[in-house]
Amino acid sequence: MAKLLIIDDERAIRSTLREILEYENYEVEDIDNGVDGLDLIKKKKYDLVLCDIKMNKMDGMEVLEQALAYSPDLPFIMISGHGTVETAIEASKKGAFDFISKPPDLNRLLITVRNALDRGNLVTETKVLKRRVSKTRDILGSSENINKIKETIERVAPTEARVLITGANGSGKELVARWLHEKSNRSESPLIEVNCAAIPSELIESELFGHEKGSFTSAVKQRIGKFELANGGTLFLDEIGDMSLSAQAKVLRALQEHKITRVGGEKELEVNVRVLAATNKDLMKEIEDGNFRMDLYHRLNVINIHVPHLTERREDIPEIAMSFLEDICKDYGMPVKKISEAGMVALQNLPWTGNVRELHNMIERLIILSDKIISEHEVIAFANPGGGTNIGAANHSHNGGNNGSSGGVTNYDKFTNFQDYKDHAEREFIKFKLEKNNWNVSKTADDIDIQRSHLYSKIEKFGLKRVTE
Repeated sequence: MAKLLIIDDERAIRSTLREILEYENYEVEDIDNGVDGLDLIKKKKYDLVLCDIKMNKMDGMEVLEQALAYSPDLPFIMISGHGTVETAIEASKKGAFDFISKPPDLNRLLITVRNALDRGNLVTETKVLKRRVSKTRDILGSSENINKIKETIERVAPTEARVLITGANGSGKELVARWLHEKSNRSESPLIEVNCAAIPSELIESELFGHEKGSFTSAVKQRIGKFELANGGTLFLDEIGDMSLSAQAKVLRALQEHKITRVGGEKELEVNVRVLAATNKDLMKEIEDGNFRMDLYHRLNVINIHVPHLTERREDIPEIAMSFLEDICKDYGMPVKKISEAGMVALQNLPWTGNVRELHNMIERLIILSDKIISEHEVIAFANPGGGTNIGAANHSHNGGNNGSSGGVTNYDKFTNFQDYKDHAEREFIKFKLEKNNWNVSKTADDIDIQRSHLYSKIEKFGLKRVTE
């Protein structure tokens, strides 16, 4: 329910407005002077203020100015029995949403109130969305690996050097690319992102270079490609290891000659683009397998930035977790929760197969499902090591269950320390994924976002073997 404040020194006007607005299910308060009205605005949260212009103690225009200096997005509707065009214009210039003459017309009043509230909601939503979308998050952490990345970004960003960013899925490669653009001389121009893995191979060339109308069956109109859209700015080719060989050849030409040709076109177009690329694959291995061009690799790999796996910088987890905790609680409009000391240690010891992205999801899950202080038990219970939510185990323990193995609840008593539990969870997770993928190691490695060689090491460590009938 919207909360409204009426500031007017005429009791009859206040009573009439209040009666009308309360009938429309608004929560209404009123006051007879600007000084006390301004004090209420500073103490309470209102969605809309209706304010008289001519009042004792403080003029309505002065109330408007001071209130908007304190709360810039608060909608004001000014009311006056001596309304003129000049007064309305002055009120509008000072930030009022609208101006209504006394006695107010009922229909116009209600429409104006509704529109002012809608505008206020849109302003608030727009601010939230801009914060979510446009804000480039800081690269969190102070470990040696992260400090080295930050130093490299500071050195490389102002240059025109191409950068190849490597690392596992979810480690923060895109964030590194964004900061390279933000700190570059091209920061005022666009950063255009292309996820090469998400685009079918037959469409990747059209996506990158554009196409002319009629160049293929579904080309019903001309399309501008990502290279043209990024002209003057930065083009970020994410997961470039998944790009088709034919597209690789065209990208190589674009990097060499700074020219492109649209699919189905003949005209060469000059482009001024800085290219950043990222991959979770071992490109040297892809080159050996004939899936990636050696010459393109060397063109892209002028500077290499490797983003470490979260498990390689566990000392950064508390800082990252607390930042996520504050941001997510703010987005949900709830008080910021805390993580107990034991809970934070448990977070640091988890396997984090999904990297920083998994940590973000984990914190969001803990915020939703946990109490004000997130405990070690809740961290372990909601860690999701086996691909399903462990909510049943958590609830069972909270309700005084026996921690037995029946009903799918993990028997925690059999683990002497957290490392034993972690190894058990990791083994079961990998075994489940291998069986799900019919023991296709390459497919399983892609599925759980780790290197194939790393998965082979895990299989050997845990003594996993394929059971044949």
